[in-house]
Amino acid sequence: MKNLNMISRRSFLKAALAASAVSAMALTGCGSAASSTASSAAVSSSAAASGSAAAAGETFKVGIVNYVDHASLNQIVESVESRLDAIGKEKGVTFDYADYYANAQADQSNLNQIGADLVADGVDVIVAVATPTAATMLAAVEDTDIPVVYSAVTDPAAAGFDGEENITGTSDALNTDAIMNLIVAANPGIDTIGLLYDLSQDASTQAIADAKAFCEKNGIKVVEKNGTTTAEVQMAAEALVAAGVKAVFTPTDNTIMTAELSIYESFIEAGVQHYTGADSFALNGALVGYGVDYVQLGEATADMVSQLLCDGKTPADLPYQTFDNGIVTINTETAEALGLDLATLKEAFKPYCTEICEVTTAENFS
Repeated sequence: MKNLNMISRRSFLKAALAASAVSAMALTGCGSAASSTASSAAVSSSAAASGSAAAAGETFKVGIVNYVDHASLNQIVESVESRLDAIGKEKGVTFDYADYYANAQADQSNLNQIGADLVADGVDVIVAVATPTAATMLAAVEDTDIPVVYSAVTDPAAAGFDGEENITGTSDALNTDAIMNLIVAANPGIDTIGLLYDLSQDASTQAIADAKAFCEKNGIKVVEKNGTTTAEVQMAAEALVAAGVKAVFTPTDNTIMTAELSIYESFIEAGVQHYTGADSFALNGALVGYGVDYVQLGEATADMVSQLLCDGKTPADLPYQTFDNGIVTINTETAEALGLDLATLKEAFKPYCTEICEVTTAENFS
């Protein structure tokens, strides 16, 4: 896997020079191409804006902005890129994303700068990975014809994207009740469940509300702990252990996902089962990840980019897409460390999922 820790694939020297020109805004996203200007972005000549199909040999500038470096989001980026390469060969066009990739490292100031740089670069489309990225990129392209295609936005309606004409994409919407049923199925009679999330993550808001409603309906107490940084998440996890919870639920929360590798061993040592809203959590040590196939999500996102740029579609022509969100991913190493029988666990999960996958602990998907 390529290294996504860098803010941009452009040369570090070029980024440093750009940073010095825009004051103390460290680690900006995409440095501007010499021939690009903000005014050129405002009158973007993309096929989407003109409503015409792409001509063979045409090159499109595709901005791709990742919110933070973690396994699921990285997997989406790789999937988008590989699918764009395949479509490009098929259609005889080039999707130039290598010069317009940026990772905001979960920093809002980085996101703001990246959006401004991509608009100045005159990109033909921006692929925004995760809800905060999509919201910032949508604001950045205001007064331009540059469309935004998001991926891994859990609740597009709650994010305010419904009714916006210049944005569409793919959602990793979560079935929270199904995850809670997994917890109960694996732990009959459980009376307390921990909730671990970041209060500032929009993707967590509805899922946490749904989890609380499930618990109230089923007479289960909840213990809530929050964190906005990895250090805070570690303390929150320790507090849940101290509270004696047997199982913890986390939705598709990027903050907790980023911290998972630093907390999963503490949960295992305390016998705590961590149930989460994405397979990347399980890859990073949680017992269970539940949700969509992020490779499929990335491929569908790339297909939408192609429809906008090559087929003359507009975002209004392409409603956002949702997917089968019933895939359970079990970390077999964690299950064994917790003393759980894998066959018994799978049997308990079957009524609440469409597929069961297995992983062992790693930083990224291979």
